[in-house]
Amino acid sequence: MSRYEKMFARLNEKNQGAFVPFVTVGDPNADQSYQIMETLVESGADALELGIPFSDPLADGPTIQGANIRALESGVTPDICFEQIGKIRAKYPDLPIGLLMYANLVYSRGIENFYERCANAGIDSVLIADVPTNESSEFVAAAEKFGIHPIFIAPPTASDETLQQVSKLGGGYTYLLSRAGVTGAETKANMPVDHMLEKLNQFDAPPALLGFGISEPEQVKLALESGAAGAISGSAVVRIIETYIDQPQLMLDQLAKFVSSMKNATKR
Repeated sequence: MSRYEKMFARLNEKNQGAFVPFVTVGDPNADQSYQIMETLVESGADALELGIPFSDPLADGPTIQGANIRALESGVTPDICFEQIGKIRAKYPDLPIGLLMYANLVYSRGIENFYERCANAGIDSVLIADVPTNESSEFVAAAEKFGIHPIFIAPPTASDETLQQVSKLGGGYTYLLSRAGVTGAETKANMPVDHMLEKLNQFDAPPALLGFGISEPEQVKLALESGAAGAISGSAVVRIIETYIDQPQLMLDQLAKFVSSMKNATKR
């Protein structure tokens, strides 16, 4: 069983959904970033979704763009990111760890080389935001070669054909978008997604985690009531980092409080 399968099985037994926070590795710098990831896990995160800093994050709103800029300005490189992720993996052997990133970063290292690096760092899944299913074959082949789950986005406008492809090619979990557009807690999640979840179940997709605009415990509850297996929150987490950038301890305290409240909302 993969770490994701074990996580979903464990949560089902407890009658809970998954809460998965997203942060950019290296934001605001490498050392603080490690403490942030540690705090997220210790406060109740069931898995981590991590970004590798990139200069042109097209699918992201201003909050996560800011995180990318801070990380790059502090001198964080993909090598440093893999090193930090490796440390998190060593500390939390059962924790599912996913990357959410852009194709340029994969191409620049060579596709196979990139997935091999992921496997060596203990990464479980990779979602490439700007690669749709119909352009994904070489990424999927490399992911499978190195035992990495390819994750795909199921957008609210997706046709049955797209959802079928997402279900067939994806592993680990399915990233279900609550709305179209870019990431950000500025724009609220758009429920309901019941119809999409019915289709994904029909096509035997990996469990769906709802993302985009998830910033409050009530939205986590609604996601689970709709039939999602859990929720992903990125911009709301990154906004806490941004707000308390000059008060490192308060930042960690606020992150712990936020994650704990979101995790509590997954208890059915």
